[in-house]
Amino acid sequence: MADWPPSSEETLRERAREYARTVDIDVDSDALTWEVSTRAKRRAGACLYDPETRAVTVRLAWRATQSFDWPTFARVIRHELIHAWEYREFGEAGHGPRFRERVDRLDVSTTCPTFTDARLLLDCTAPDCDWTADRHRASPAVTEPADRRCGRCGSRHEVLHVASGERWRTAAGYRGARERIPEW
Repeated sequence: MADWPPSSEETLRERAREYARTVDIDVDSDALTWEVSTRAKRRAGACLYDPETRAVTVRLAWRATQSFDWPTFARVIRHELIHAWEYREFGEAGHGPRFRERVDRLDVSTTCPTFTDARLLLDCTAPDCDWTADRHRASPAVTEPADRRCGRCGSRHEVLHVASGERWRTAAGYRGARERIPEW
């Protein structure tokens, strides 16, 4: 798309709405609320639903427009439109079989790409498992890793603070790392 990235939030909203009209999915893009987040630091898009009013809002990250080319950002829009369709049709959305079937049809990923590097990495401790997971904030899997397990084999995992190289496997290890790492 010419003139990418957009010059203003309003331009981004209009381009997203205009593009959404061309996507082969049964959602009235004009009935959706389109928002731009200047605070988002990780997720390029989100779809929000109000069950009382059945209002669906697609929120796009302004910073992602500076990191992604148009084809990548268009995939984000299609991903969020699948969630919007699910909310409109079923009152709920997720990444289950119904979502994955639409993902294949619209040539998008089951997850939206992030536009910043992860600060933390979960790493399985089993020698025969190569499972890892990025984390951008101190979720329970980060703060209490002994209480959580690997997403693939169920073994314990350890947490890596990417910038410092500090690793821990327990809540006490997390607290110690927080004290030692000046730039969290």
